[in-house]
Amino acid sequence: MMLQGLKIVELATYIAAPAAAGMMADWGASVIKIEPKGGDPIRSFFKNVAATADFDGNPIFDLDNRSKRSVSVDLSTPGGQDVVKRLISQADIFVTNTRPQSLARAGLDYDSLKSAHPTLIYASVTGYGLEGTERDRPGFDMAAFWARSGLASLTTPKGQSPIPMRVAVGDHTTGLALAAGILAAVVERNRTGKGRLIETSLLRTGIYCLGSDMAIQLRLGRIGSTRPREQTTSPLNSFYQTKCGRWLCLLTRHSGDDWDRLAKALSSEALTADPRFASPRARRENAEALIGALDAAFAQWDLDTIAARLDEVDLVWAPVQTPAEVTRDPQAMAAGAFIDIPDGKGGTMRSIANPVRFWGEEANGPGPVPGPGQHTDEILGELGLDAEQIASLRSQGAVA
Repeated sequence: MMLQGLKIVELATYIAAPAAAGMMADWGASVIKIEPKGGDPIRSFFKNVAATADFDGNPIFDLDNRSKRSVSVDLSTPGGQDVVKRLISQADIFVTNTRPQSLARAGLDYDSLKSAHPTLIYASVTGYGLEGTERDRPGFDMAAFWARSGLASLTTPKGQSPIPMRVAVGDHTTGLALAAGILAAVVERNRTGKGRLIETSLLRTGIYCLGSDMAIQLRLGRIGSTRPREQTTSPLNSFYQTKCGRWLCLLTRHSGDDWDRLAKALSSEALTADPRFASPRARRENAEALIGALDAAFAQWDLDTIAARLDEVDLVWAPVQTPAEVTRDPQAMAAGAFIDIPDGKGGTMRSIANPVRFWGEEANGPGPVPGPGQHTDEILGELGLDAEQIASLRSQGAVA
């Protein structure tokens, strides 16, 4: 596997940093997950669900933590801090989303580690960055990635209230960014023999995701607001409902002839004959009327029929699918979006594949999801501790 031999120590909870280490575990890296006593808090995400429903497991935790080994450590104790430092001494990469002040107290900040471990790649995720007055502010993705970055504001139609973001969208996006940064640092270290500190934050990643609009804001000092569908100035880039009640997303290129293609697909001479829609400028000036005309035109066709007609003229479109429909989508399956992982009981369960496919590696699927602290004794033994020393650490409360 591509990252076989790469050793990662992860001191992180919830999702963003574990997602980065989880992707690299999928690609063959050896990942040791350091958990507090009681486990990563995200393990309890479905606690209330499990108490009231026939539900087993935690798919959110499983997605980002399969193929890892887990050691349970109390970082507030000297013995626990020593265990973590010994683990880091054997690692290529240290991944953490622990707040900077907590890391500094434990002697696990970058400045405390870099002289003793000059080849270490130290990968940090925070809510708001490692500098500035808010470096230690807690920052989950709905706050730092979604709200603070401008995403929530710009995706809210004018006059309406902001809506919550779906679970971990910002976390997984930030995890992708961190994984890319780590692998760039690995390439650099292979060339120079030196490690480095790399960081990303939920805030910075959110701003980058909004990059096209934010670039306009920076250059022009203003940006158009998001409008309700019925009031958009770009009717050819919108959503329309078909005769059978299904919605589709329509997008047009900037080549200039997609208007004629769309009219052909809809078999609507009224659209091309109407002087209000005769040019791009006229269509913008009469956008509300055009949306009404297109609503009426799409409402004459069921989804399967209009899909074939849109494909025939090579227009860009996609159905608006529910998550349940996505899990049955043949093209999503062909794209490798889903994968089977061990369920810990001798069978498998369906999960989400990470977004990158390496052809020829399909046979090397992810490993099982660890229990909290499942590998504590095994990992401590690899550090050279004997049974008596491990028992002593446990009696001190340093490990669970």
